[in-house]
Amino acid sequence: MSCGEPHETDCSEVLDHLYEFLDHEMPDSDCTKFETHFEECSPCLEKYGLEQAVKKLVKRCCGQDDVPADLRAKVMGRIDLIRSGQAVPDQDLTATPVDGTA
Repeated sequence: MSCGEPHETDCSEVLDHLYEFLDHEMPDSDCTKFETHFEECSPCLEKYGLEQAVKKLVKRCCGQDDVPADLRAKVMGRIDLIRSGQAVPDQDLTATPVDGTA
């Protein structure tokens, strides 16, 4: 997605890191770059608004649900693998192995 106009921060970079921005998980200097980009680029601003609305809806509808401890552990393990740069197995996190062990 791009508006076709050149920007200091490329649209693909903004969209690749949109959730980091939404979750306040990036340095202030990067947040400032993203805010400037949103002021210049209406397609990215629209995508930001949509993702922000979805995030709020999920929080409102599912924010109070308890996550099973085993699922949380699997998700956190997957995140750790991704952060370390290791290959991530291509399987469903909620799938139960055929032999019934988890």
